[in-house]
Amino acid sequence: MTAGQADTANETPPTPARAAAHSLRSAVRARLGIDLRALAAFRIALGAIVLADLLLIRLPGLRTFYTDQGTLPRDALAQSFPTFEALSLHALSGSLWVQGLLIGIAAVAAGCLLVGYRTRLATAISAVLLASVFARNPYVLNGGDTIMLSVLLLGLFLPLGARWSVDACRRGDRQTEPESSRICTVATAVILVHFVGIYAVNGILKFRSEAWMTGTAVQRIFHLEQYVVLLGPFLTDFSALLTAANWAWVALLTVSPLLLLTTGRLRLALAGAFIGAQLGLGVTMRLGAFPFVMVAILLLYLPPDVWDRFEDTLEAHVPARYRALESTPTTAKPTIAEHVPATLRRTGRIAVAMALVCGLVAVVGWQAIALGFLETPEPVTAAIDDDIEGASWAFFAPNPPEGYWWYAWEADLESGETVGTLTDESGAIDRPPDAADRDPSVLWKRYGSELRYAPASQYEPLAAYYCEQVAADGESAESVTVYKLEQPVDADGPTGDLEHDARLEYAC
Repeated sequence: MTAGQADTANETPPTPARAAAHSLRSAVRARLGIDLRALAAFRIALGAIVLADLLLIRLPGLRTFYTDQGTLPRDALAQSFPTFEALSLHALSGSLWVQGLLIGIAAVAAGCLLVGYRTRLATAISAVLLASVFARNPYVLNGGDTIMLSVLLLGLFLPLGARWSVDACRRGDRQTEPESSRICTVATAVILVHFVGIYAVNGILKFRSEAWMTGTAVQRIFHLEQYVVLLGPFLTDFSALLTAANWAWVALLTVSPLLLLTTGRLRLALAGAFIGAQLGLGVTMRLGAFPFVMVAILLLYLPPDVWDRFEDTLEAHVPARYRALESTPTTAKPTIAEHVPATLRRTGRIAVAMALVCGLVAVVGWQAIALGFLETPEPVTAAIDDDIEGASWAFFAPNPPEGYWWYAWEADLESGETVGTLTDESGAIDRPPDAADRDPSVLWKRYGSELRYAPASQYEPLAAYYCEQVAADGESAESVTVYKLEQPVDADGPTGDLEHDARLEYAC
């Protein structure tokens, strides 16, 4: 008997329990694991989105929404949101140059995240500064912002820089074989479950809605002029198409748990359908970074075959010197973690895993409270009900708004004249040609949405801002009155009379 035959004879055949355990591990890995190249694509997309959000959305509104000369000075922030004021780095100063400096640092960190340079540090700085700027003005947030922040925080526990990164080049990582390119950890499971939970909660809320269940919700949404931009206005007359979109979206949300339960081509088809739907939102509605953040997260669900083909395409059509950050085999330098005792490293991993699981349980509980599945003390329930969209990411659910709104103002000048945006040239109060034009930016739209049901006192910073605007034009205003106007709509368009409400009269 040869040595090889002896080894074969001495091998212990796998027991049914071991075989079952191996099959279970393989099944879990295929569903809750993430390809390292998917993580790299996610990092690149997330870095680009954060950078665009900072430079294209936050920076143009820096003075208006983040300084003491804008619509929410720090004293007003401290009065309405004392916890946010205490935690925000941006609230340390009300000057424009400090806000610009912090945005600049955040932009550099986002750029480093994009290219994968000092990836974990860049992710941490991005998360801290993004949380800080969000806390500086809660009136200009939406559910997409909180999702972007949550995935940045989860990214701290994921190897985002393992592939296609400057870090990989600096470490000299060798090309990972396809069979070992998927990792499965508590962090990968949490981010995948967390994201599917967002869709699943939204789907449950849709089933509680008469508008969604009668197929009229999307038609109504496309008549909400403060949201609809770009290609959106051209679709309002295609009622059959919008009805089909209504049912297609409900169907997708219903089967969203299959993103976790399926593998291979079926998962690819589902992820592709969701990506198409989110891109459709991006070209028809003014929602800021939200649809693009969702697309970035959906990249994590793409199976390894997709990334194999992507790399094969790069190798076939792109010269090696131009390929994205390929690794060069060198002697890897020891990391700081390698000098930490094994017992301490193991304890740290367990602590991180427990923290991630507790965070996921908290998020699931939060959503369960918002859905009414868990009973809570009345103050907690009331707080969540006050802003269910922010609490449970319930976008246009359970029902879309029944009207679109905008704000107008009038200033009485010392000269006796009246200026402002309440009336048109004929002196009549009428709908604007396009309500979206009354909100010059995404931040203005969010600000107006959050103020809809706010008490009159919270309009004072806005009125003071208009007083300064009049003064900047060389006029002197005695008082400013802020109005909220709302046009009711249904699936067929505007209906009923235009409603206008004087929210505050403010002495300049």
